[in-house]
Amino acid sequence: MRITDTSDLWWKNAVIYCLDVETFFDSDGDGVGDFAGLAQRVDYLSELGVTCLWLMPFYPTPGKDDGYDVSDFYGVDPRLGTHGEVVELVRTAKDRGLRVIVDLLVNHTSDQHPWFKEARKSKDNPYRDYYVWRSDPPPDTSDQVVFPDQEDSIWEKDEKTGEWYLHHFYKHQPDLNIANRKVQDAIAKVMGFWLQLGIDGFRVDAVPFFLNDLGMSEREKHDFSEPHEYLRALRQFLQRRSGDAILLGEVNVPFEDQVAFFGGTNGDELTMMFDFVGMQAIYLSMARADARPLAEALRQRPLDRISPDSQYANFLRNHDELTLDKLSEDERQEVFAAFGPEPEMQLFGRGLKRRLPTMLEGDPRRLKMAYSLLFALPGTPVLFYGEEIGMGENLELPGRMAVRTPMQWTAEPDAGFSTAPARKLVAPIVTGGFGPEHVNVASARHDPDSLLRHITLMAQRYRECPELGWGDFRVLEQPVTAVLAHRCTWDEASMVLLHNLDPESVVVPLTLDDDEEGTLLVDLLQEGECRLDERRRVELALDGYGYRWLRVQRPGDRRLP
Repeated sequence: MRITDTSDLWWKNAVIYCLDVETFFDSDGDGVGDFAGLAQRVDYLSELGVTCLWLMPFYPTPGKDDGYDVSDFYGVDPRLGTHGEVVELVRTAKDRGLRVIVDLLVNHTSDQHPWFKEARKSKDNPYRDYYVWRSDPPPDTSDQVVFPDQEDSIWEKDEKTGEWYLHHFYKHQPDLNIANRKVQDAIAKVMGFWLQLGIDGFRVDAVPFFLNDLGMSEREKHDFSEPHEYLRALRQFLQRRSGDAILLGEVNVPFEDQVAFFGGTNGDELTMMFDFVGMQAIYLSMARADARPLAEALRQRPLDRISPDSQYANFLRNHDELTLDKLSEDERQEVFAAFGPEPEMQLFGRGLKRRLPTMLEGDPRRLKMAYSLLFALPGTPVLFYGEEIGMGENLELPGRMAVRTPMQWTAEPDAGFSTAPARKLVAPIVTGGFGPEHVNVASARHDPDSLLRHITLMAQRYRECPELGWGDFRVLEQPVTAVLAHRCTWDEASMVLLHNLDPESVVVPLTLDDDEEGTLLVDLLQEGECRLDERRRVELALDGYGYRWLRVQRPGDRRLP
């Protein structure tokens, strides 16, 4: 007997929404979004069906990496507001039933952080060991840089002390020395501070990078010989301070390597992990109109080696480039050809700097199918702000900034984001066919066929079907290669879900061996139902880019269809 409830582990069927405060809504007309503005839009997020708000970095920063170069882990960027306004946002969100998680940046700081300013004063400064240094010239590490268009080494020489410091990302983001107990204690205090203000957990940035011993002394390597002990310690600290808070990890590694980051069957490290492998398989499947790459990725999830309380977070787009690094070179070129054939659409040779609506040329059928698929996949869906209305990107902006443009609220030239003149906006508004005159919240709210209405319905149905977040799943065998058919089951609840990646309509024959003749399949997205015949078979029609959510309804099932 399962002694639990779907509210026990809230992250198992959450709807997560990621946004950058500075590009969401400007309340005071200075051209920069702020916490006061975000608090005014919490009701919008609640109506959309969001249950967890993920805030990108809002800490003080020199602004060289869109906030990921933090100069004070305890602070709030004064452009965005104050600690008081953060607390008001959290209170408002919780009043509407939303939890709030924030970015935890354990890997590095800004070179303007007080720790690093002290560290580079002298080799014997108390903060020197907060970072990773080497005294001899480094070898060629150009193949290890994260941003090959910006850096040619992961080591940078500090002229004052004559030594090199480690930076896996930009040279202005020196890596922290996680083996140092003082650094570990400092990170715990940062977590404790935000938890005390009501935060419900953390999205942990660049997890594999800070769990390595590159550049450490032999003594530090000995002390840090089991890096995952540190991740377990973070989780233990988190749960002591807040029992239901989460760690959502950015871990872009193959499935076989993900088990350790979850903590195996103990589930004592990361609570959740983004499914980068599955996301890339989705794009390959859409490019080919062939569901088999995605089906294979789903089958490969190591669910038998992780705790049932652990969870995968599914996404179609995030705030970075759309990475395709886990595809083969030929597969990556297929996706480039389908969704980003021009060089200005690509980034680092491994990804795309586009949003999904432009990749799909605004085709409403494909867009609605793709977001139905996102919510139907086993796990927890994650939306990036603006996805719900079909926002596009600005390819004129450098790198990842192309998809971090102001939210489009109205059809006005400033998109209703700010009353400031265009020159003062934190980033340019998208123009052209995906500009605010064509894509905005106000219009979408009054259009019964809009993507916004569709995603709101998907979020509602997802929340009504706990088997999608909690259940066991399996890919259903059937002969139509363009269709992904899968089943999610949790206790007595079960769903059959189908998605057609091809523009042509199809009929999908299914055999459901687990069910009896006459079992009813009730369509949750439109009027209709069907029954299994004496061979436990059913034939299901799908339009081009069609999708169906079917509840397996047995005698005595009293859930609403």
